[in-house]
Amino acid sequence: MVDEVRIRGLGVIDEAVLDLSPGFNVVTGETGAGKTMVVTSLGLMFGGRADPQRVRPGAGRATVEGRIVVDPGGRVVERVEEAGGELDDGALIVTRSVSAEGRSRAFLGGRSVPVSVLINLADDLVAVHGQSDQQRLLQSARQRGALDRYAGGALTKPMRAYTKAYQRHRQVSALLEELTTRAREREQEAELLRFGLEEIEKVEPKEGEDVDLAAEEERLGHADALHGAADSAHEALLGDPAAAFEAANVVGLLGAARNALDAVRDHDPELAGLADRLAEAGYLVSDVGTDLASYADSVDADPARLAAVQERRAELTALTRKYGGPDATVAGVLEWSRRSAARLTELEGDDDRIEELRAEHAELAERLAAEAGELTAVRTRAAERFSGAVTEELTALAMPHARVEVTVSRSQDYGPHGLDEVEVRLAPHPGSPPLPLHKGASGGELSRVMLAIEVVFAGADPVPTFVFDEVDAGVGGKAAVEIGRRLARLARNAQVIVVTHLPQVAAFADQHLMVEKSDDGTVTSSGVTALDREGRVRELSRMLAGLEDSELGRAHAEELLAMAAEER
Repeated sequence: MVDEVRIRGLGVIDEAVLDLSPGFNVVTGETGAGKTMVVTSLGLMFGGRADPQRVRPGAGRATVEGRIVVDPGGRVVERVEEAGGELDDGALIVTRSVSAEGRSRAFLGGRSVPVSVLINLADDLVAVHGQSDQQRLLQSARQRGALDRYAGGALTKPMRAYTKAYQRHRQVSALLEELTTRAREREQEAELLRFGLEEIEKVEPKEGEDVDLAAEEERLGHADALHGAADSAHEALLGDPAAAFEAANVVGLLGAARNALDAVRDHDPELAGLADRLAEAGYLVSDVGTDLASYADSVDADPARLAAVQERRAELTALTRKYGGPDATVAGVLEWSRRSAARLTELEGDDDRIEELRAEHAELAERLAAEAGELTAVRTRAAERFSGAVTEELTALAMPHARVEVTVSRSQDYGPHGLDEVEVRLAPHPGSPPLPLHKGASGGELSRVMLAIEVVFAGADPVPTFVFDEVDAGVGGKAAVEIGRRLARLARNAQVIVVTHLPQVAAFADQHLMVEKSDDGTVTSSGVTALDREGRVRELSRMLAGLEDSELGRAHAEELLAMAAEER
C-alpha cells in the first residue's frame, strides 16, 4: 500500500504530506483547493505525463516522493532489484520530479531510472481512475484483460497451452516465411552454381595445366627460330658433316689446342693441367653439340598441335576469368568448384527443411485453433457471469434499468491472447440496444460502470491500491450513498484513495484528508490535514450545507458518520 506521499511545488500545493492508511482514504476540500493535485501527484509518481504547467509558479521544480509498503518476496521487489534499487526499511521509495522547463527525473529505491520503469511497475502497484484514465477502459485490450482477470484460474491452464502453441507457431511461420520468400533467390543461386559446375565439368581442368600449356604454346609458336638456333649452335661446336670442306669448329679448335699441349706436357705439370682442362672442355662441348642436335630434331613446327593448345588455353582462360578468383588461375577454378558443390548441396537440402516445416505448421495450426476455441469457451462463460454481476452492481448505483453486456467475438488473426475480441457494452435504458461504452454511457455513467467493474473484481484483481478521482461525478442522494458503500466494500481487500465532493461518499472513509487553501493576499498555497472525528463532522457539515458550524449540517454529518460506521 501507499504509506506516505510528499508533494512539493505542484499546482497550488506548496508543500504537503499525505499520511495514508490501509482501507478507504478520502480527500476533500473546497473547489480550487487542489484536490485534483493529489491524484496528479500519484499519477506522476507512477510514470504519468510530466506537465511543466503543473509546476507551482516560482518553485522551479515539482517533486513527488512516495513511500510504498511492498511484499518483500513479491514481484515488485524483483523488478526493483533488476533496476538496481533497494528497499528502505522494508518500504520502496519512489521519487518523480519535473522542472518548469519540462525536464523530468525518476528515482526508484534510491536509483535513477527511466520513467518507463515506473510505468511498468505501476501495473503491480496501483490503478488510477481519473476522468482521463477512464478512457483506458474503452480500449478493447483493456476490456479483454478485465474479463481474463475475472475468469481467474479457469483461464490459466488453457492460456498456458495456447501461449506455448502460439509462440511455436510464430517461430515456425517466421522461419517458413523466410525460406519460402527466399525460395526464388535460392533457386536463382542454385541455378548459377549448377551452370558454373557444368561449365567446369565440360572443360575438366587439371591442377597446373594452365602453366604447362602456356610453356608449350610459347615453344610451338617459335619452333622455327628455336630449330635454327640449335642448328647454328651445333655447327659452331661440331661443324657441318654435310659441308664440302671442313670448316673450323669449336671441337676441332679445342682438339688442336689440346694436341699442342700434349706434345710438351711432360715437361711442366702446370701445362699438363691446362691440357687436361682442354680435354674436359672438349668432351663438354661435344656433349652439348650432341644435345643440340637431338633438340633440333625434337623441335618441329606443328600448326595442328599449336592450334589445339591455343584452343585449350582459351577454354581455360574463359573459366579462370569467371571462377578463378583474383589471380584467375586454374587452382582458383578448382577451389570455386569445391565450395560451390558444397553450397549447392546445402541449398537443395532447404527443400526438405521446408517440407518438414510445412508439416509442423499445419499441425500447429490445428492445435492453435483447438486451444483458441477453449479460450473462447472459458471467456464466453465468464462474460455471462461478469455481465450479470456488473449489471447487479449498477442497479445499486442509481442505474436500475441499465444492463451491461460483455460480448466475445472472433477476430481474423491469432494474437498473443487468442482469437477473441472483447467489448463491454451498456444499455442504459430498457429497450435500448447495448452500445459500446463510449457511445452508450455519459461521463457520470461511465464512472459508475468503472466502479461497478472494480467492485466485481474485488479480491481477484492483483492491484493493491485503487485511486478514484471524481468517481461520483453527476450523482447524488441515494446513489452517492451506494457509491460510498461500494468503495468501502472494495477497501476491504485493497487500499482505496478517493477524491470526492460528496459527503455521502466521504462518510464511509477510514481516513479523511482535507486539502486546505490559505490566501495571504499574494500567495495561494494548499496543505493536507488528516481530520479527527470533530474535524470530519465540520468538513461534512461544510460539504452538506456550505456552513461548517450549521447545527442542521452537523446533525446530518453525525448521522452520516454513524450510518457509515454501522455498515462498515
